[in-house]
Amino acid sequence: MLTMLAQQFTQVPMQEPTQPTNNIFEIINVLISRGDSLAHGETLATTLQQMSLVWALVFLIAGITCMLNGYKYYKAVTIILATTLGGLGGYYLGSKIDAAYIVSGCLALLFAVCCFSLMKYAVAVLGGLAGAFVGANLWSATSNLLFEGQHAQEMADSYWIGALVGLLVLGMLAFILFKLSIMLFTSVSGSTLAVLGAIAIALHVPTWQHDITSSISAHPIVIPLMILVPTMIGILMQQADPATKAKAAPA
Repeated sequence: MLTMLAQQFTQVPMQEPTQPTNNIFEIINVLISRGDSLAHGETLATTLQQMSLVWALVFLIAGITCMLNGYKYYKAVTIILATTLGGLGGYYLGSKIDAAYIVSGCLALLFAVCCFSLMKYAVAVLGGLAGAFVGANLWSATSNLLFEGQHAQEMADSYWIGALVGLLVLGMLAFILFKLSIMLFTSVSGSTLAVLGAIAIALHVPTWQHDITSSISAHPIVIPLMILVPTMIGILMQQADPATKAKAAPA
């Protein structure tokens, strides 16, 4: 049954905005409409062009802060990420009944309270989601790198396998290596936000739009590689921070 559901999910194409919009909920929902959205550079570029310059700057600044100081402020980061996920999920569900913002606010508040009360389990969930995100995109990108033609597409469409592996590995890691799990999911989340924000800012320069879109659409491995590098930098920087070494994990 799990396999059937996963196969059904992979058949849903990554959505594209039908018209320009500054609604950040709509933009993010498009970005996460596929688990391997980073491997679809052209669609990603089209979506990021819809993002306002203000939100692009917010993504960039928040991403860099989370990437470099995630473990130092992991409780605040965890609550903010959980609240954001609740808001996005609530917006999607609420849009079905024409009450998007009400349901979004309710779920965001619920997620924030649950996260505050169950911090260690929230870290495990977020770590697992980060692992699923990384696994799905790496699976799709490397499939297109190692294979060709129809076989490459078939392998890439099975990205849910990589997502499942990443979910299990990083989800369990939170209960074994709590500190490493936090540094991983904060670095992944931060670098993703920072890279997407930087691309969105660059796409606001008309003379750069064509070259940037062509570059990130050249191969599915391009954007995952762009995110992998700052992720590793974030982990190393957090590990070297004296405050990180002194901070004790919760019981």
